[in-house]
Amino acid sequence: MARLVVRCPSCEGELRATRLSCTSCETQLEGQFEIPALLQLAPPELAFVTAFVRTGGSLKAMAQLLGVSYPTVRSRLDEIIGRLEDLERGVERRRHEILDALENGKLSAKDAADALRKVGL
Repeated sequence: MARLVVRCPSCEGELRATRLSCTSCETQLEGQFEIPALLQLAPPELAFVTAFVRTGGSLKAMAQLLGVSYPTVRSRLDEIIGRLEDLERGVERRRHEILDALENGKLSAKDAADALRKVGL
């Protein structure tokens, strides 16, 4: 199965899922669906998180699995935590931009509500 693309290949903007389909009964849902932060990680980061969960969250087991030192694993985990925090701050920043635009009269209440729903109120 193809990997989920989460950034626009043209401008690097955020992509949203707009249609979900059931593989059993073919029911389809359309709308604006937020892509969870974990799925926005790069493939190597997601592989690291998956392995980390499979080892029960043991940094020692991860170091053995990857053949690297404990501090190396800790550093990599800290980088991924930082990336997740950056992704979450991006959503918060967008919410603030929308609310500021509403306050400054650049967006109507309806447009602001729609925009906030899209970013995940």
